[in-house]
Amino acid sequence: MSFFSSIGAFLSAKEMDGVDINSEDRLVAHRIVLKKKIMLRNVFSEFHDQFMNLDIKFFSDVLGLRLELGAGVCPIKDSYSDVLSTDIVASDDHDIVLDAQSMNLADASVRAIYGSNCFHHFSDPDEFFSELNRVLSSGGGAILIEPYYGPLASIMYQHLFSEEGFDKKMNGWKTPSSGPASDANQALSYVVFKRDLSIFNQKYPDLEIVYQKPLMNYMRYFMSGGLNFVSLVPDFMEVPLRAIEFLMAPFAKFFALHHIIVIRHK
Repeated sequence: MSFFSSIGAFLSAKEMDGVDINSEDRLVAHRIVLKKKIMLRNVFSEFHDQFMNLDIKFFSDVLGLRLELGAGVCPIKDSYSDVLSTDIVASDDHDIVLDAQSMNLADASVRAIYGSNCFHHFSDPDEFFSELNRVLSSGGGAILIEPYYGPLASIMYQHLFSEEGFDKKMNGWKTPSSGPASDANQALSYVVFKRDLSIFNQKYPDLEIVYQKPLMNYMRYFMSGGLNFVSLVPDFMEVPLRAIEFLMAPFAKFFALHHIIVIRHK
C-alpha cells in the first residue's frame, strides 16, 4: 500500500467500512456522514446555487424539465424543489431511477440537466452525449461539476480513492465499469472537455461548451472530508476557511478540486 493510500485508509469514515459502493448501502452511509457535517452541506448548497445561476444565465426562456443525474444524498431539489431528482440506484429519496446513457425521457423535453460528480462514472460518454442531443430542448443544456485536473487535484485523485482512477492519458473515452460507482476515471472531464475538446466539437456540432471554470470552495470541501473521509477541522472553521478561499482566488487553477462545465444545445 502506498503512502497516500495508507493516509486515505486511515482517514476513511467509519460509516464506509465494508460498504458496497454500488448498492444503496452507499447512500445510507453517506446520509449518516452528511448529517454530521454542516460545512459539507453548505458546500453542496453552493453547488446547487451554481447550477441554478448558470441555468438562468445560459438557458433563459427555454421550456422543459429540470433534472439532476446521480442526485445522491444531497439532491438539488433540497434547495430548488422543481428539480427532478434521479439516480441510477433506486432510493426513496429520488423521484425516478434514470440511466444517463439511456434516458426514459421524451425528445426535446428537457431544459436543464445537472450532474455533480457523476459524469466520470459514465462508461460510454458518447451514449450520454447522444442522449443530450435527443432529450434537450433547443437552447437548453447540461451543467456538470467534476473533479478538476490542476496540480493538487491530480495528486489527490490519483492516490486517495481506491475504487476510482485518475488517468489523463486514457485511450479514448470509454471506461469499463463493474458498477455505477466503481472503476471510474476521475480525469474523464479533462480528457473530453480539455484534451479532446476538438474531437468533442467535431463529433457533436449541436453541443457547445459555453463555460468552464474551477470552483472556489476547495478548501472547505477538502477539510470537511467529503462523504468518504473524516472531517479534518470542526465546522466552526468554515468562516476562516471561506476567507482564505477568497484571498486565494487568483490561484484557484492550482488548488481547485472541482470545476464546472456548461454544455448548451444549439
